[in-house]
Amino acid sequence: MKKIQLKESEYLVMPAKILKTRMMTATEKYFKIALDGEVSLDHDPGQFVMVSLLGIGEAPISISSSPTKRSYFELVVRNAGRVTNALHQLEAGDSLGIRGPFGRGFPVQVLEGNDLLFVAGGLGVVPLRSLINFVIDNRRDFGKAHILLGCKKPADFLFADEIKDWQKRMDVNFACTVDKAEPDWQGNIGLITSLIPGIDLTPKRTFAVVVGPPIMYKFVLIEILKKEIPEKQIYVSLERHMKCGIGKCGHCQIAQYYCCKDGPVFSYDQIKGNHEAL
Repeated sequence: MKKIQLKESEYLVMPAKILKTRMMTATEKYFKIALDGEVSLDHDPGQFVMVSLLGIGEAPISISSSPTKRSYFELVVRNAGRVTNALHQLEAGDSLGIRGPFGRGFPVQVLEGNDLLFVAGGLGVVPLRSLINFVIDNRRDFGKAHILLGCKKPADFLFADEIKDWQKRMDVNFACTVDKAEPDWQGNIGLITSLIPGIDLTPKRTFAVVVGPPIMYKFVLIEILKKEIPEKQIYVSLERHMKCGIGKCGHCQIAQYYCCKDGPVFSYDQIKGNHEAL
């Protein structure tokens, strides 16, 4: 497949077609998308695209699939505004526009050969899934993998079938929890921070990757730092209101950083103490 050159695609809206859709929850919808002309998106785990609909607008959406799936990519869209509401009306066979991929993703080359601690809360599993599946597809290139997921209630877990596969894997240490249980729930109950103390890890060779709602970061980072993982080995993905995707409009500025260009992935030592970021 042909490869996109980022400089060529910053302003270029590439035509794409929806291959498959399904509702995952009452507000989240899954999209499997292919670019026209057998072009590969060739993204890094953790990057995002600008999705556009003619006459309506465009919105930044995290890429949820691993770059190992070269013939298509996957998005999960929460119905939260005009563009996302219009996206929810689309089905397989419909067309849309794509700009990107944009942003700084997870540092895959830095992570290679090391143990990994993934921590995702709520919708945080959407961008983190891109990295998790990349690691699973290249399992021999990485050390131990710990996956911790948290949601408000069991029905909120996205990719439920895939999560069951992660849980069954012998080469992954998996745990999940919910804030509030339902009658048939037999798993952990409590905040995601309750899962971290029980993880057995080697701090010097462990990299932690955290993605979730803003309120989660402070408390999760406290627990991770108690594990003595170095600050430079902790990565977070931040969500801000992005408009252009290329650091021109200033909507996503965090102190001296533009979330769309310098992020959305940052190391903790890069942004610690920055109250605008965390």
